[in-house]
Amino acid sequence: MKKILNDLFDHKSLDKATAKRILINLAQGEYNQSQVAAFLTVYLMRSITVEELGGFREAMLELCIPLDLKKYDAIDLCGTGGDGKDTFNISTLSSFVVAGAGQPVAKHGNNGVSSICGSSNLLAHFGYEFTNDPAQIEKSMEEAGISFLHAPLFHPAMKNVAPIRRDLGVKTFFNMLGPMVNPSFPRKQLVGVFSLELARLYAYLYQQTDKEFVILHALDGYDEISLTGPFKMITREGERVLEPRDLGLKPCRAEEIAGGKTIEETANIFLRILEGKGTEAQNNVILANAGMALYCGDNSLGLKGAVEKARESLTSGKAYETFRNLTKSPALAGKN
Repeated sequence: MKKILNDLFDHKSLDKATAKRILINLAQGEYNQSQVAAFLTVYLMRSITVEELGGFREAMLELCIPLDLKKYDAIDLCGTGGDGKDTFNISTLSSFVVAGAGQPVAKHGNNGVSSICGSSNLLAHFGYEFTNDPAQIEKSMEEAGISFLHAPLFHPAMKNVAPIRRDLGVKTFFNMLGPMVNPSFPRKQLVGVFSLELARLYAYLYQQTDKEFVILHALDGYDEISLTGPFKMITREGERVLEPRDLGLKPCRAEEIAGGKTIEETANIFLRILEGKGTEAQNNVILANAGMALYCGDNSLGLKGAVEKARESLTSGKAYETFRNLTKSPALAGKN
């Protein structure tokens, strides 16, 4: 590892095979904590290459516990995180809207590292019990149209890295990898990324697969459609820059889509929106991202048509019912 670190500090990059081997070694505990921390932070100081990202991705998928959900033709909605914008849980909330609209979802998520409240923190707050039992997950798909795949249960080899990531408290290349390593290998994917450079790396790697994908990056830095300005959309057909009006939605201000300061505050925002009590800006940003996922699943809807389908799921209560069916949370008892 000493030689690898010196090479990286000298601005050399890894080939795909070396990147894969290093991540496998790292997962198997072959390096000490200081070496791992140094390795993780290299990619805060220089860009990751497509070869490195591809090698890390192959290692993670080789080490994961795979899950077969092909019969559901599910989509994953997952952002890289690490944009530093502290929004509420947009991709998680959008996942329930998408499932409520009839498109099955296999949501890959984790606890927050560089943010207060990741998707796993949120669902745990509502009493959801994580599992990697295929029968339980299929039951969720049948009853709710959505399953939640808590990353540590499907990537147990990463347990050596988790405490170091938590102590660092900043984004690392694992943020970049998160959406790429869903253990159910979904053929449909909506991905939000924190930089345009990373968006293009994703596009290059996804072009080599059979996925239907939409990659999103807001030009003011969000890893999702924020409606605070224009955003980039990348699909197999190429790149487009879109404005909120292209989705039939109004722009909003950053403070209107802010998250809470604690997990409880963030959970309250989440629940209010699902219950139909969200502000116009909060609802619109959910409709934008959920609509884009529905468009990814069926582009015959058109962008505005997909947004309207998302709106029906949210306003009719189908999204909220989907959430209740998944979590069966005692925290929601008595709520209508």
